[in-house]
Amino acid sequence: MDKRGNSKVAYTLENVKKCMCPKCPVQADSKCAMDKLDSFMKGLETAREGDVPEPQNVPGVYCSTGKTTCQDLNPNQQCICYTCAVWKEYNLGEGTPSMYFCQNGKAT
Repeated sequence: MDKRGNSKVAYTLENVKKCMCPKCPVQADSKCAMDKLDSFMKGLETAREGDVPEPQNVPGVYCSTGKTTCQDLNPNQQCICYTCAVWKEYNLGEGTPSMYFCQNGKAT
């Protein structure tokens, strides 16, 4: 938690755009995640400056928002959190959990 009592990773449009979750093999075959990604990308086209989509509509930034609502992810696939700029910026390898935020919850 930061000094304001928020989660370690801020839920911002900047972090949403940096997020690698949509490219993660854990989500690759998830119809739910791909539908959310498609909807999110279409929403970006009409979003106003400063708009941040509701977390449940974004297929990622689980390090900030917690476990996914999608039930069809495959956690047996290799997680790629360590390749993510958000993971590096917030030193998430040193926290708990350190990866698989989609399954294990947000970083603290």
